[in-house]
Amino acid sequence: MGILKEMQRAHARQVRAQRHAQTAAYRHHQQLQREAERAKREAQRAALVNERERKRLYAEARSAEVAAMNADLELRLGALDNLLAATLEVDDHIDFSQLKKTVAHQPFTPGRLGTPAPPPDWRRFEPSPPTGLSKLFGGQARYQQQLAVARHAFAQSQSEHATAEADRQRKLAAAQQTYQRRCAKADADAAAHNAEIDKFAVAFAAGEPGVVVEYFSMVFGNSVYPDDFPQQYRLAYVPESRQLVVEYHLPTLDVVPPVREYRYVKVRDEITATARPTKEIKERYANIVGQVTLRTVHELFEADRSGLVDTIVFNGIVDTTDPRTGVNVQPCLVTLRTTRDVFAGLNLAAVDPSACLQHLNASVSKRPAELAPVRPVLEFDMVDKRFVDEVDVLADLDQRPNLLKLSPTEFESLIQNLFAKMGLDTKQTRASRDGGVDCVAFDPRPIFGGKVVIQAKRYRNTVDVSSVRDLFGTLQNEGASKGILVTTSGYGPASYEFASGKPLELIDGSNLLFLLAEHAEVQARIDPSELS
Repeated sequence: MGILKEMQRAHARQVRAQRHAQTAAYRHHQQLQREAERAKREAQRAALVNERERKRLYAEARSAEVAAMNADLELRLGALDNLLAATLEVDDHIDFSQLKKTVAHQPFTPGRLGTPAPPPDWRRFEPSPPTGLSKLFGGQARYQQQLAVARHAFAQSQSEHATAEADRQRKLAAAQQTYQRRCAKADADAAAHNAEIDKFAVAFAAGEPGVVVEYFSMVFGNSVYPDDFPQQYRLAYVPESRQLVVEYHLPTLDVVPPVREYRYVKVRDEITATARPTKEIKERYANIVGQVTLRTVHELFEADRSGLVDTIVFNGIVDTTDPRTGVNVQPCLVTLRTTRDVFAGLNLAAVDPSACLQHLNASVSKRPAELAPVRPVLEFDMVDKRFVDEVDVLADLDQRPNLLKLSPTEFESLIQNLFAKMGLDTKQTRASRDGGVDCVAFDPRPIFGGKVVIQAKRYRNTVDVSSVRDLFGTLQNEGASKGILVTTSGYGPASYEFASGKPLELIDGSNLLFLLAEHAEVQARIDPSELS
């Protein structure tokens, strides 16, 4: 019985131990499960936090992108609004002395060639003389042998050193010659360049048309506009009237940003653009046209310290495609003739461009956005000296009539023929006392036509403003709608100022030659040197 009880107790202890172990394992398992669940929940929370952080950072990046786009937009608009103001603080004059080259030669640096190698040192070759007992046992003889060998080696080293030194000096001399040739070439190039600058300056001071045009082309080249502005132009200089004619390419309507504002729509994750109102685009474009016009005239007058230009004609054209026809067109959107004195009276820092152009009697398109053209006050091709120069190469073989040598009757017939070819119906003519022609003609076009008074002056000198006043008086007396004054010479700024805003058109010598060739098929010339 005692044994059975002991076995039962032992079994019970074993069962309890097993159950205890099982309970402990279960508890451990449960603990591991709870820790796993907790780790899972923490991982999920971390992932959720990371996702929210990722979305927040992404939204911030998109918002920053939109902010940068709007900043670029504002920067662009600021540049367009300040086209005129940006040039007022700049001195547009080109100082020829600043274009000259000065040569500063670096000193000659021979490098290792400039340092001779030290000559051989006999002490490195000389053997040690015998001492003590060595003298008695053949030491002196060996010493003499060693001394002979040392002397031979020393002499060979001296020879090699002399050869190397001669080679160094030869290379040094060659390097010095190369340096001197390089300096001489740089001096010669600079001298040639400076001579060209001096030659250019002399020709510019003399008012040579080609050089004057090149100078003002340099002025335009220094004028900094936004990158998408065309900055193409043609220039012509008429020395007889000290007039500079500019045909300048204006930007198209696309230069005004069509977007008013960018926004980021977070729920759709997209950037949207708010369109700029059409009215604002048109107003801004008209303002840009006005600014470019005033800026160009300002830069030209300011750059002319020599006073070669009294009058500037500006024709602003656009090179684009007519959306109605698909044909390339170049409508003139603004045309202006002004004198230095009138323009100098403007405070460009405070003007409204459109009002200023109106004050200057400029003709501006009423609908520049629609490319509605205006008639230039002076067609560029009528003054482009290249047209005349291409014919002038005939020199002595030139058989064209010299207008200054025509008789009054011949000159009268020529002028009558010209304006008849241009579509005017000449009714009566008479020779004037000054050798010119007075003609009353009629323009048969409806609306734009009417009576036209034409006066032609066969002059060598500049036409005085009194002649322009006389033409205007004749126009009023005749009840004419327009007056045209033609001369073989040119006009001064007072004439242009008087004609400004009036129905008067002034045609100088180069204009007359162009019109004769273009409309009457008459190749003529104007050469005062042939007159005695």
